[in-house]
Order: sequence, then structure tokens, then C-alpha cells
Amino acid sequence: MPPRLFDSHLHTPLCGHATGAPREYAQAALNAGLAGLCFTDHSPMPTWYDAPWRMRLNQLQEYVDAVRAVQAEFAGRLEVRLGLEADFHPGTERFVEQLLAAFEWDYVIGSVHYLGAWGFDNPEYVAEYEARDLGGLYGDYYTLIEGAARSGLFDSIGHLDLPKKFGHRDPGGVAALQALDVIAETGLALDFNTAGWRKPVAEAYPAPDLVGEAVRRGIPFVLGSDAHKPEEVGHRFAEAATLLGEMGGTIVTYAGRVRLG
Repeated sequence: MPPRLFDSHLHTPLCGHATGAPREYAQAALNAGLAGLCFTDHSPMPTWYDAPWRMRLNQLQEYVDAVRAVQAEFAGRLEVRLGLEADFHPGTERFVEQLLAAFEWDYVIGSVHYLGAWGFDNPEYVAEYEARDLGGLYGDYYTLIEGAARSGLFDSIGHLDLPKKFGHRDPGGVAALQALDVIAETGLALDFNTAGWRKPVAEAYPAPDLVGEAVRRGIPFVLGSDAHKPEEVGHRFAEAATLLGEMGGTIVTYAGRVRLG
């Protein structure tokens, strides 16, 4: 494992679809030779939005306390940071803004998981892809990504090309490049998410061509496994670091919402 790598995309059981205690994730990071990790569980959202797949608002203090306990337990051995993966969904920006003001976060990922009411990355609803025009789908998706970048709420964009998860690839590419332009203009980073290697598409997010386009725009990357169980922590990070290095990419982390090289 290359030195000083952080895993900055990790979940906890509070999201309702992850297993393993937070300390088990920290121990896995230590065992993998990582320098640290940043928990980024799925943030609370309004009660009507995506309720089964994220912590409730009344669980947020419990989440913060759990991460703080792990920080104390692993102090001097592993750097543990506190973050969130927050959704961008038009109309919920004020809710997210208030959420982010409630605690001192280290890092906030902005992700798009829904197109309207459709959770497009949920395996239960994958059949919907057959009823959609892929070009239009990706156009709508990247418009939301641009909105996330312009919102001022986030430090990075999560799993940039997520709609490819089940193998439905972007037939165009222009919308993705326009989104990268906005991400560069707004000074955000990209989540280099190795979970894609575990999904049907068998490719990290973002795809190599988009990595190259991001590098050309000076956009840095934050490594994340998107672990939902301890054994996924640091998944294929050595490979990810090598790939990014060969392409001229810069790997960063965040602490106190400040980018670190």
C-alpha cells in the first residue's frame, strides 16, 4: 500500500444498508496500512426523501458521537475524520445547508442518486433503464451534477458517472465534459470511487477517459472505497493510486472542509 493514503468514502450501519461497527472500519484501515479514514455516511434528508437508505435526523448526533469515539480510540495510530455523503436533490438545498451548519465536518461529498423519484443506482429498479433514453438520462443526470457543483454545499462530487453502475454507459459524453468544466470552475474535487470495480460495470468511478479530462482541467481526486462493510475499506487503493499517478492526477484529502495535498 503506498504511504499516506486515506479512505474518504465510508458508511456505517446507521444508513440502514451497511454492516460492521465504525471501529471495525478503522481497524480494517489500520490493517490495510492506510494513514486514515473519513466516515461519510449518507446524511439525513427530509423525511419524504429516500428514507430507508440513510440515517434519520434524530440519529445524526449518534453518528457524530460514534465517529468521535473511534477518533479517541485510534488516536496516535490512525487519523479518523468526520464527514458526510449528502445528496443534491433540487428543493432540499436549505435542509442540507442547515445540516452542514450543525456540526464541524471535515469533508462533504455531494452525490446524485435520484432522477426525479427514480433511484437509478438501486438494483431493485434497474429495469427502468430499458424504458429510458440513455442520452437524455445522462443529460439530466449531469445537469444535476452541475447544480451540485454550483450549490456551494460540497467539497467533492461523488462517483461522477454513477449511472453506468449496471453497464448502461453514456452514449455521448458532451454533458459529462460540461459538468467537469463546472466542477473545475467551482473548485471541487472528484471522489475516485473504487466501488465501481465491485459493481456489474467493473470500472471505477470516474472512467479512465473522464479521469483524463479531469486531470486536464486541474481537478484533484479524493480516494474512496464507498465501503459498506469493513472488508471493503481501502479496496484496490494501490491500483487506484498507481492509475491516477500514471495519468498525472493529484490525490487530496480534506480536514475541516480544507483541501490538503
